[in-house]
Amino acid sequence: MTAVPDAPADGPVLVACAHGTRNPAGRRLVAELALTARRLRPGLVTTAAFVDVQPPTVVDVVAGLAAEERPAVVVPLLLSGGYHVHVDIAGAVAAHESAVAARPLGPDPRLAAVLADRLAEAGADPRDPLTAVVLAAAGSSDPRSVADVEDTADLLQRSWAGPVTTGYGSAAQPPVADAVAAARRAGAERVVVASYLLAPGHFHGKLAEAGADLVTAPLLPDARIAAVLLDRYDAALG
Repeated sequence: MTAVPDAPADGPVLVACAHGTRNPAGRRLVAELALTARRLRPGLVTTAAFVDVQPPTVVDVVAGLAAEERPAVVVPLLLSGGYHVHVDIAGAVAAHESAVAARPLGPDPRLAAVLADRLAEAGADPRDPLTAVVLAAAGSSDPRSVADVEDTADLLQRSWAGPVTTGYGSAAQPPVADAVAAARRAGAERVVVASYLLAPGHFHGKLAEAGADLVTAPLLPDARIAAVLLDRYDAALG
């Protein structure tokens, strides 16, 4: 995922900044996302950065590019705008005039479309009013992150006959298991957890314990997410 240092660049370096994970499949899928963006836009130079768990840090990557006098756009490979976006990434670019930060990948109608496809792949029927969906996000104490997840649930609701609610792995309320239980109490005959996660990792592994009838796969791999990534890069430049 890291570009060759002397590769010809069409525009600033795209720093694809993910959360970070110890899960090998999660690492591979996140790396392949940036490679897909490069295939969609030949000549684009990308490099990886992370806000937690694995190196290199976004602070170090942005500082290194600035030292080489290479402009950069940091695109958060995150689905909502929480602490990592508004503090970690914002702080990394604030110290360097040659760097800017894009907004996170979500909310976006294309992500809702991928969620709908994952639900169909898991065997859930969007036309069944008695099938409830719990959109499961990692969670954040930042209300802006919670609002972004709720906006995504609203987008998914447009294509779903049954109720769509939200649940979180940590920091925000309600926990996924509580949201599943609430959906059953509200009359759902079937409850499906829609994983609002880019890739496998610790949180996705815990979703099987939430008490739902089905749990979907994460969003990656999907070329639509790479298209969202490129749009965020372009918007930050524009």
